[in-house]
Amino acid sequence: MAKPLPQITFEFTADKEPKEFLSGRSLAQPQPKPKSTRGRKSSKEIDAEIENVQVPEDEILFKKQYYPIGDVAKMFGVNASLIRYWENEFDVLEPRKNRKGDRLFKPTDIKNLQIIYDLIRRRKFTLEGAKEYMKQAQQAEEKYALIESLQKLRGFLLELKAHL
Repeated sequence: MAKPLPQITFEFTADKEPKEFLSGRSLAQPQPKPKSTRGRKSSKEIDAEIENVQVPEDEILFKKQYYPIGDVAKMFGVNASLIRYWENEFDVLEPRKNRKGDRLFKPTDIKNLQIIYDLIRRRKFTLEGAKEYMKQAQQAEEKYALIESLQKLRGFLLELKAHL
């Protein structure tokens, strides 16, 4: 007569790790790919960078006559190539170059860079729009000084609110 067939059982429990159907070996969990650092940054990342601009106060800034391009790039958290590009695009930026060709920025140039950075990164102006805005330089500086003082006041009020 016929031999009895072995019984196949299936276990459906959630507490065990998944196994291969036939062999019973455990399946390796697929590793999630790390997020690429290439390409365009999200608007949240850009907004976070805007708040990280570390340009010193005027008293500290004007103690030195010149700042090298690397230090200026660190203040704004950007590459030196972007600073060089903005130098070519905007006529108000005129860094001094030494014999070696290194760019040295005056504190007034850094203030102008701060306005340009604000226009392009925070207020999302195009380069052409920022150039037009900078042509009306006196108005731009006054408006930026007003915005900067309001931001400092806002920070102070938020800090005061946090301590209440």
